[in-house]
Amino acid sequence: MTDFFQNGVIATLHRLNPNNEEMLIKKLLKSKKRRPIALVLPALFSEFTGKALPRIVEELKKVNYIDQIVLSLGKANKEQFLYAKKFLSCLPQETVILWNDGPRLQALYQELEEEFFSWESGKGLATWMAYGYVLACNKCHVIVCHDCDILTYKREMLTRLCFPIASTQLNYEFCKGYYARITDRMHGRVTRLFVTPLIRALIKILGHTPFLVYLDSFRYPLAGEFAMTTELAWRIRIPSDWGLEVGVLSEVYRTSTLRNICQVDLAENYEHKHQELSPEDASRGLLKMAVDIAKTLFRTLASEGVVFSDGFFKTLKATYVREAQDALRKYQNDSIINSLFFDRHAEARAIEAFANGIIIAGEQILEDPLGIPLIPSWSRVVSALPEFFDKLQEVVEEDNKMK
Repeated sequence: MTDFFQNGVIATLHRLNPNNEEMLIKKLLKSKKRRPIALVLPALFSEFTGKALPRIVEELKKVNYIDQIVLSLGKANKEQFLYAKKFLSCLPQETVILWNDGPRLQALYQELEEEFFSWESGKGLATWMAYGYVLACNKCHVIVCHDCDILTYKREMLTRLCFPIASTQLNYEFCKGYYARITDRMHGRVTRLFVTPLIRALIKILGHTPFLVYLDSFRYPLAGEFAMTTELAWRIRIPSDWGLEVGVLSEVYRTSTLRNICQVDLAENYEHKHQELSPEDASRGLLKMAVDIAKTLFRTLASEGVVFSDGFFKTLKATYVREAQDALRKYQNDSIINSLFFDRHAEARAIEAFANGIIIAGEQILEDPLGIPLIPSWSRVVSALPEFFDKLQEVVEEDNKMK
């Protein structure tokens, strides 16, 4: 994205000079002593047999400014955990794997469930536990997180994501990545056709709500790439489901200040695995993602004092459809001028499915306004269970000793 436009209420850090990575790395190495960096990688075992993760590992071999790598592994048995451990053994950084399905870590999850609640297992919970391990080790000042399905991964993405937090020149507290997702066509349907039109529809109905204006400032709110200080990681709560990215943005808004938040352009292009729409099944695919995101957004707005009703959600659906259709026309015209393939019917079907997702999410909100509680902040967990960090370190250490 070769522009320098500053939109919204947060700072946008552009990629105006794609040839300055080595200069950024030199600065990161200088600030490393005071601001060491931990990289968190939430991953399913299936990603170890895909094309993206091997590429990511090869790129991470070149990274000399990361002190600690924590891969939070899901859906893996013992044999698969040991395979993953061997797979990552080539990395030069201090590297550990959190075996989320292992009996030791499951016992800790049970302890949390007895004290707090039972959360849906998934990316959100795996990421949160990895953050807990980084905090327990108390070695790093910065936590960076990105997905493990990035087919176009380059070291530069990580460098640019780290820099706004780790650099002593910038001093941001939270940084969100953004990028274009283009092949022979535009991707990112949930962001393009659902989240942004939904936020703008809510602004039309509710007016100039500061929280919604803040969300609308992010160019790619569903990006799985973000960085934060460990101080912020102590304070925030997150959802355990597909609402993770929007939930994190909501918590950052609640616990930080706008001047400490930024977004950074990570790459010329970004490609990862694509999911099916599943328009008839709200329990999977992009429709489930949309429902979870909408519920997270609605619950955050409820905490800001917004009152919902059945009529509100019907009005929102109609307003959203108009916003999404206007967006569809713009994306079609953008595709035409760039000679990209554009399937207008498929895009329209996605809008119809997402509109139904709003009603499904609304019905669930009216039936159960609170839903599954957010995963608590680590400051609360340690307050309730003072020895939890010691146990977590011990469990991870024992698992990683296995051969």
